[in-house]
Amino acid sequence: MAVFHNKDLAGKSFLITGGAGFIGSHITEYLLTHGAGKVRVLDNLATGSEKNVAMFAANNRYEFIHGDIRDFETCQKACAGIDHVSHQAALGSVPRSVKDPVTSNEVNVSGHLNMLTAAKDAAVKTFIYASSSAVYGDEPNLPKREEKIGNLLSPYAVTKKTNELYADVFGRLYGMKIAGLRYFNVFGPRQDPEGPYAAVIPLFVSGIINKTPVYINGDGEQTRDFTYVENAVQANIRAMLSDNEDAFGLAYNVAVGEKFSVNFLFDSICSLLRMQHTPVYREPREGDIRNSLADISRAKGLLGYEPTERFKDGLKITVEYFKKMYS
Repeated sequence: MAVFHNKDLAGKSFLITGGAGFIGSHITEYLLTHGAGKVRVLDNLATGSEKNVAMFAANNRYEFIHGDIRDFETCQKACAGIDHVSHQAALGSVPRSVKDPVTSNEVNVSGHLNMLTAAKDAAVKTFIYASSSAVYGDEPNLPKREEKIGNLLSPYAVTKKTNELYADVFGRLYGMKIAGLRYFNVFGPRQDPEGPYAAVIPLFVSGIINKTPVYINGDGEQTRDFTYVENAVQANIRAMLSDNEDAFGLAYNVAVGEKFSVNFLFDSICSLLRMQHTPVYREPREGDIRNSLADISRAKGLLGYEPTERFKDGLKITVEYFKKMYS
């Protein structure tokens, strides 16, 4: 993995909420690999996995708290003595939020507010949180620019936009250094391959290898700015450690700036596996955005963000990871 910082991390302490999850575990790995003084993970393991953080257990600079961001005292405990927060804990998935909007709101909104308040009380230096490209809703223009938002299409999108509103208020009201990261279809190793809300790439790999049905929602021509996880890690590291005062109080697109269709994704995975398979097309999913492509100029200009892994390179790494799992 490339290096995304130029500071000595030995004297710094970090909290990664959702650190046993997909993106969070990669941020945790980066920080520990590069000598962070303390990396504390808070996770309730509802969607994260102990397998994702088992490799860190013997590291005396690593600490794990099994707890829920819906509990304010847990958030206070997690923030105590912390310099920088990367708040990744959330209940993801648009379909899950459509089915159960109440729980999505409890975790993503109430939990987010708990974390902001606990971080404020602990006087953390920076607070970086995960937002989503879902906040663009039905805004038709491509590429997506941070200042142009459409009508929201799902309860999940509402929770993420609400997170941005709370972050904006906390930053202005309490003088906190806060930034949000609007992830665009992040993928990579350790992404959840199981359950009804499993990620699309591991589902495709599993179905192709095991010759079981692979479902594509709609016609498959919907496009996404697929973003390899290393790029999401970079955005978090650069934002947490930024010395640029103008970088805070904003939300940033975290993507590559390239779009590919779901059909192209499927065909690419078949090619990498050297296997043939015919997908099953079904009705489009409720709440889904048709096309997604990010303008990443704000992140480049204010954070120094520059994608290190393009779609095809990241996909090759990811397919190899899941191929070993399913073969």
